[in-house]
Amino acid sequence: MTKPKIGFLGLGLMGGAMVECLQKNGYDLVVLGNRDRTHLDLAISRGAVEAQSAREVAERTDIVMFCMGTSDHVESRVYGDDGVLAGISAGKVVVDFGTSLPGSTQKIALDMAEKGASFLDAPLGRTPAHAVDGLLNIMCAGDKDAYERVLPVLQDLGENVFHLGKSGAGHTVKLMNNFFGMTVACAMSEAFAMADRAGVDRAQLHGVMSAGPLHSGMMDFVKGYAVDGDPNMLEFSIANATKDLGYYRRMAEGLGAESVMSSCAFGALDRANLDGRGQQMVSQLVDWFSDNLDA
Repeated sequence: MTKPKIGFLGLGLMGGAMVECLQKNGYDLVVLGNRDRTHLDLAISRGAVEAQSAREVAERTDIVMFCMGTSDHVESRVYGDDGVLAGISAGKVVVDFGTSLPGSTQKIALDMAEKGASFLDAPLGRTPAHAVDGLLNIMCAGDKDAYERVLPVLQDLGENVFHLGKSGAGHTVKLMNNFFGMTVACAMSEAFAMADRAGVDRAQLHGVMSAGPLHSGMMDFVKGYAVDGDPNMLEFSIANATKDLGYYRRMAEGLGAESVMSSCAFGALDRANLDGRGQQMVSQLVDWFSDNLDA
């Protein structure tokens, strides 16, 4: 069968890895980047065609994919005379792989439906290294028929692909996932910093904690830097983590709920970000905690 033509907007670290995976699987791509052309130019060198606007991407492709940083970024490419919505037509599917606010997702889905197109939220788990090899976790939600149509493409990108229900459910689950993961990362980072203060060896602390039910992949990601000196086992910045926890808290507020547990993690991430550490990786939070233990 002929593969659908893919449009891809947002070729950062993760998006660039996903585009490489799609190209390895034989898909033709029309791409649109932003400021950093590193991954955009690599995709073009492998045969992708560069578009001049988001509208052009939508007009020239069957499936449009976003991998962008914020809801504002996605909306800026959806709306307006040069946006995806202006170029989309009936039967096409738009997929947002970023971490966005569920309310924004639901609004875009309704606007796409008015033109006969479908909008799926499909945020991701795992890292760009997994993306290159098609091993992502994909948390998809939205119209089930549209999901079934794009499922073969999603399965080329992901090892575990979930359909989670109505529009916005994917982004809701992703925000919960990241709230939990970043809370663990902050707690483990503080534990390593406190171990230094107490004169306990970091590796021994990790060995004891990871021998029991506390053991998790996130604990190992933080240990990758705190013990082994590699900050890139989890290629996820403090700035992005701060944004995601902020979105989680906004989502909770919109539900009329108070998020007690996110307060500490968000507070630490926000302070580290404001201290100029936003472009460091989450595992490097241990350094910020070490510098901020004094009462």
